[in-house]
Parts: sequence; C-alpha cells; structure tokens
Amino acid sequence: MRCPHDVPSRITRWDDIDPGLPIKLAPSSNGEFVPSPPSDLVRETIRRTRIESDAIARRLGMTRRRFLLSSMGAALGLIVLDGCSKDRGGSAPPGGTFSLPSQASTESSAAQQAIGGSEAILDVQTHLLDYAHVPNAPDFTGFPQRNCGDDPKLCFGIDHWMEELFLRSDTGMVVLSAIPIVGDADPLSIDVMERARAFAARLCGDGRVLLQGHAVPNVGRLDAALAAMDELHSSHPIAAWKVYTHAPGRGWSFTDATGEAFLGRVSAIAASGGTRIVAVHKGFSGRSAAASPVDIGPAAIAHPDLRLVVYHSGFEAENVEGPFNPKGGGVDRLVQSLRDAGVQPGSNVFAELGSTWKSVMGDPDQAAHVLGKLLVAVGEDNILWGTDSIWYGSPQDQIQAFRAFEITSESQERFGYPALTPAVKAKILGQNAARLYGIDLAKVAGAACTFSADDLERARQETALGNRTYGPVTPAAIAASFAADHPWAV
Repeated sequence: MRCPHDVPSRITRWDDIDPGLPIKLAPSSNGEFVPSPPSDLVRETIRRTRIESDAIARRLGMTRRRFLLSSMGAALGLIVLDGCSKDRGGSAPPGGTFSLPSQASTESSAAQQAIGGSEAILDVQTHLLDYAHVPNAPDFTGFPQRNCGDDPKLCFGIDHWMEELFLRSDTGMVVLSAIPIVGDADPLSIDVMERARAFAARLCGDGRVLLQGHAVPNVGRLDAALAAMDELHSSHPIAAWKVYTHAPGRGWSFTDATGEAFLGRVSAIAASGGTRIVAVHKGFSGRSAAASPVDIGPAAIAHPDLRLVVYHSGFEAENVEGPFNPKGGGVDRLVQSLRDAGVQPGSNVFAELGSTWKSVMGDPDQAAHVLGKLLVAVGEDNILWGTDSIWYGSPQDQIQAFRAFEITSESQERFGYPALTPAVKAKILGQNAARLYGIDLAKVAGAACTFSADDLERARQETALGNRTYGPVTPAAIAASFAADHPWAV
C-alpha cells in the first residue's frame, strides 16, 4: 500500500466512538522530555490510516471501533506508515521498513501472523505510582497516563499497571523500575513495589515481577546511602540497582568518587549473594551532562564483574539519529564511549529501549540507525526490551511495530548493520533479559496471566479503554508537565 495524497483532508463521521489509532504515533512523553512536533510523515500516516480504517471496516462489516481495536487495525497503521515513509518524494529511502503483507489489514489470521507472536516478552522498564498508600507523593496528574478514564491518580495504580501490561499487551514478565524520588513521598518505593509484586502473584503466579533497589549515593551522606543499599539487599529480593546520575540532587558520574563508591558497594553486595546488575538512566535529559553515557565505557572496563544496563541507550529526543558520528549526540555518545574504552559487543554493557523505541518507531530511518548502531556496539545478545510503561498506556503497539520492523538490506550493506531477524528480535524482546536476570522463561509462559492470541484479541476489542496514548500530547501541555515534574532539568 502506497501513500497517495489525493484523498480528502476532511474525514467524515470520525466522532466520539473513535477509540484512537492502534499504532500511536502522535508525540507524547514519559514526562522526562519534550518531544518534537509531529513530522509530516506522521501527520500523513495518521490522516491516511483514519481514511483507510473507515473504508476497510465498512467493507468487512465491522464497526470502526472494533476494527481499530483488532490486529488488522494495527497492521493497517504499520502498512500505511511504511508506504508513506517510502513515498516522501525525492528523499533517500528509509533505512528501515515494516514488513507486512497487504492482506494483514483485512484478514485477522494474516494480521496475527505478521504482528503477533508467541515469543517471551520481558519488559525491563515499567513504572506505576501508588497514590492510595502514598498520599503525600508529588502530583503527577499532568503526567502521561492521567486520562485512563478513572480518577487521574488512580490511573497510575497497581490495577491499571496490571491491566496495561499483562492484559492489554503480550508482555509476560516485567521489572518494576524506580523513579527519582526519595523518602516517604516516593509513590514507587520498595514497599509499593512489594505490594505490586504480591498483587501480580495472586493473579498470575509468583515470579512475574522483579524489583529494583533505588540507590541515591549523591543524596545526603554517602556512607548512609551505601548502608541503605545493604539494608535493601538484606530485606527485599533486589534483582537490580537503579540509579539516576542527574537527579535528584547534584549530578555525579560512574567515574568520580561517588560513582566509584557506589559501584564498589554493588560489587561487595554481589559477593555476598546480591545482584550484579546496575540500571542507570542515560539520555532523555536535555542539557544535563550528568545523564550523558560517556562514563559507561570506563566504568564497564573498571568493573568487569558488574552488568551495566543503560536505560534509554543515551537517546535524546531533540537529537536526530543517523549513521554513527564520533562527535554526535544521543546514542552516538554511548557507542563512542564503548569504543574509546575498548568495550566489546557481548560484554558487560546492555542497551535498553524504553521510550527510545517509542520515540523512533514513527520514523523508520531513525529507527534503523538506532537499532543498527546498538547491534554493532553491544551485540544482539545485549539489547534489552523496555517500554517505560505505564506512562504511555498499553505497550502493545510498540511490541507490534517492533515485530514487523526490519533494517533494509541497503542499510546493512551501507552502514554495516546486522539484519534484524526474527531470532534477533526474540532475543531483544525477552531472551536477553532472561539470561541477564537468570529467569526460566518456560515457567513464566505457563503462569496464569498467559492468554492465547484469540483470548488477547477478544479482550482488546472488548475493552472500554481503546487505543489512547495517555497525555500530555500537545507541546504546551508536555512542556508544562515536564517543568512541573522535573524542576531540576529546566
């Protein structure tokens, strides 16, 4: 399907029964960055998908709503995006493509074959906010997910998190990832995580939710912060440590005295049976030098016993990703740090895709460069799937888009990128994280929260929530939310 422009711009009968397009391409944010306005490609894809959705739904004898909540609707969105990206008139062909047969937009079996899957999906970056038990938490009601149809604060809670991840997507296992709030105002404290883990265990069986320990060596006295890590390790099943090197408090680096003390304590705890995994936020920081991944390479060489998971892979929303540039921004900073330090692919650095894939999946060229550069730099065994959910609602569209995405043979030849094969995608979606965390995915696959493709398809079509990307989505609203929730970054 190409992307013709000779169709009316006015769409009739696109009314209040619209559940939203299933592939959510409009700009949105996890609250940590202000995204760029929608590109011409995204605008045209959205326009064309709406028109085609109406036409196909009528042809199939379906309501628009039911079609858009089906796998066929999602497949249509990707087919249109692919056609529009290849029909930009005079520009070079995109480095990536969404490979789906045309019948996937009209035949449920073809759609499920194209964007469905039975592979294990382990999301290593998920979040929730428990206002019910932490009433003095900062007000995040301007944050994404606030428009779930419930009380805005309840939209972030454990039950919505369970529904978005385990019912409305193919995700089978998750890591609950800490946020940069300290003290008794933290709505995602270790106690909150424990409640969520217990809730999931009751519904799905145990072992489906892993917990991170939030370490803040830059806040207060360093010795007290390190002692708090010992306490967390002794009292909770900490699967990984989570740190923000740019917030809250003063910025720090893995290569300064604070960083060396922190990594040294992780090694000491690991020697007594604790985790060796450190997840660090790098990227989505705007002007914050402390969130740059330039310290990852030296830290990986200095601490070969540890496993460094680079959340967001250094991606920055304002940076346009292209072929590797030694002086470039975004992901290039991580790649250059690893090269300078001599860190080889498949070693102890892992690149994570939370909010990064969401940000580039509407631009197949950027998507190909991000994934291609990471495949070269860290290797196919060291890229981890993460979505930053619950912030964007269900991550199902991210999963579907990733399943259908390929790096073109031209980009492979020109830039030296490996092919993004189904086997490589399966590694990224779950196998790599399972190996890192020591998880037996077969046990998770048999747990109570696993549904058949038909069960999931039926549940998604019958849900009242639709395909909404939960705000803010306008540049002004996003900027206001970002300023309110992240005063240290503006």
